[in-house]
Amino acid sequence: MKNKNLTKEQYHILKEKGTELPFTGKLLKEKRKGMYVCVACGNELFSSKAKFDSGTGWPSFYDAVDKKKIILKEDNGLLMKRIEVICSKCGGHLGHLFEDGPKPTGKRYCINSAALDFKAKV
Repeated sequence: MKNKNLTKEQYHILKEKGTELPFTGKLLKEKRKGMYVCVACGNELFSSKAKFDSGTGWPSFYDAVDKKKIILKEDNGLLMKRIEVICSKCGGHLGHLFEDGPKPTGKRYCINSAALDFKAKV
C-alpha cells in the first residue's frame, strides 16, 4: 500500500485495521451523487446510489461497485465473527460487512470514512 500523504488516522485504519469513532467521519452525512474511492489508491469502491443511513455512525452501503474491487476476509478479532472488507488494489482495511442491510442485498458494508475519498459526480 502506498502511504501517499495519509494522515495518522488513515494509516491506522488502512494499515493497522483500526476504526474511527462512530459519528465522527467526514463522509457520514455526505448526500451528493458520486463515487467513494479508496483514499490510499483511488480504487472505486462504492456508489452514492448504494449508500444508506444505517444509524450506526459509519458510512454504510448495501453493495460494492464491483465485487472484484474488494476482498472479503473472515475476521474473528474482538471476540466477534465478522467479515473484513479490504481494498483489492492496495490491501487497505476499509471496514466490515454485516448481514443486516436493506434490500435488495440485505448487506451492510460498514466503512470507515477515513478510508474513503469522495468524488462528486459533475
